[in-house]
Amino acid sequence: MISLATDVKLSIRNLTRNVNRSLVACLTVGGGVVAFLLAGGFINWIFHDMREATIHSQLGHIQIVRPGYFEKGIADPYSFLLPANSPELKLLEELPDVASVTPRLAFSGLASHDDITIPFIGEGIDPVREAPISTRITIIDGRNLGDIKDPEVILGEGLARSLGAKPGDSIVLLATASTGSASAIELKIVGTFATIYKDYDDSALRVSINFARKLMRVSGSTSWVVLLRNTESTQRVVDAITPMMLSANVEIIPWTKLADFYNKTVALFSKQIDVMKFIIGLIIILTISNTQTMSVMERTTEIGTSLAIGLRNSEVLRLFLMEGVLIGIAGGLLGIAFGYGLAEGISAIGIPMPPPPGMARGYTGQILVSVSLALDAFLLAMVTTLVASVMPAWKASRMNIVDALRCNQ
Repeated sequence: MISLATDVKLSIRNLTRNVNRSLVACLTVGGGVVAFLLAGGFINWIFHDMREATIHSQLGHIQIVRPGYFEKGIADPYSFLLPANSPELKLLEELPDVASVTPRLAFSGLASHDDITIPFIGEGIDPVREAPISTRITIIDGRNLGDIKDPEVILGEGLARSLGAKPGDSIVLLATASTGSASAIELKIVGTFATIYKDYDDSALRVSINFARKLMRVSGSTSWVVLLRNTESTQRVVDAITPMMLSANVEIIPWTKLADFYNKTVALFSKQIDVMKFIIGLIIILTISNTQTMSVMERTTEIGTSLAIGLRNSEVLRLFLMEGVLIGIAGGLLGIAFGYGLAEGISAIGIPMPPPPGMARGYTGQILVSVSLALDAFLLAMVTTLVASVMPAWKASRMNIVDALRCNQ
C-alpha cells in the first residue's frame, strides 16, 4: 500500500509535468482567496469600527440600570433612578478590567433659542469620567464640556442647525421635573458634536450632570455606564459583576443587547459574506474540476498501466485527491500572502467612502485581515479544491483497465 509521503511525492511530480496548467490552477485558487480576504477584510473593518464607534459614542461596554428601564423608563425615568452614591459603584471602579465608570441622567424636553423651540433628548454626564468613554464623539465646532460645575451644554450638529445656534450662544432647556412642575435652566453653548448616527445628532444634547439634576430636581442617575479595557472581555465581566449587584436591584446589560443597528448590520453583511464565499467557491470548483479532468484524460494510459500492475482503485482515487489538496494548499498560501500584503497597502492609502444610510459623514475605510478570516480563506481553498477533485478522481479510479490501455493505440 502506498504511504502518505509517497502520495505527496507522486502528486508533486504529476503536478510539475504541466507547470503552466498547475500554475493557472494555483493562481485561480489564490485569486479567489485574495478576493475573499479583501472583501471579507473590508467588512471585518466595518464591523470593528462600527462596534467601537457605538461603544465609544453612546453605549459604553456595559450599562447598569433599574430592571425594566429600557422598556418603560423613557416615559417615566423618575421611577428608575439609581442612587448618586453607592458602594456597588465604587466596587465597579476597583475592578481590574474596568477603565471607567460614569453616571448618566437621561432626560428630555424643549430647547429654546431666540424664537425657535424644538424637542430634544439630553444626557447629563460627568465630563471627566465620560471622557474616556466618549472618544468617538467628534467636536465639530467649539469645545467639549469642561468642569462639572460649569453651566454649559454641547449640541448635536443637527439640533444646533435646527435651532440656528452656535458656540457662544445661550440656550434655555424646558422640562417637566420629578415633582410634575415645569422647570427651566439657561446654559451656554460651548460646542457642537457629531456621532456616527445622524438621527441621534439631530436631537441630542449633553450637559454636566449637576445641571441635569437641577433641571429635573433629582439626585440620582438613570444609568451607570462602564467602559472596559478590552471589548472582548464584556461577557466575562458581566458574569463577574452579576453576583456583586444582586443586592442593588439592578439590571446589567452588555452593549450587544442595546446596539440594534449594529446587530442588524452584522447580520446583513454576514449573509453577504456567505454568498460571496459560495460564488468564489463555485468558481474554484469549476476551474479545478476542469483542470483535474484534463489531467485524467492525458494520463489515461498511465492510469490503466498502474491498475494493471496491481495499484488499487482507492490508491488511484487518493492520488488525484492529493493533487487537488496540494493545489488548494499552494493557492491558499499564495492568496493569503498576497492578499495580506495588498490589504496592508490599501489600508495605508485608505478607501474613501460616502456617508452610509443614516449617517451624516463619509469615512476612510480600511481592510482588516484577522487570523480567523485568513483561516477561513485557507479552508475555503482546501475544501473547494478537494471537492473539485472528487469527480475526476472517481472517474480515474473506476477506469476499465483494458479500455485505458487501448486509449492511445
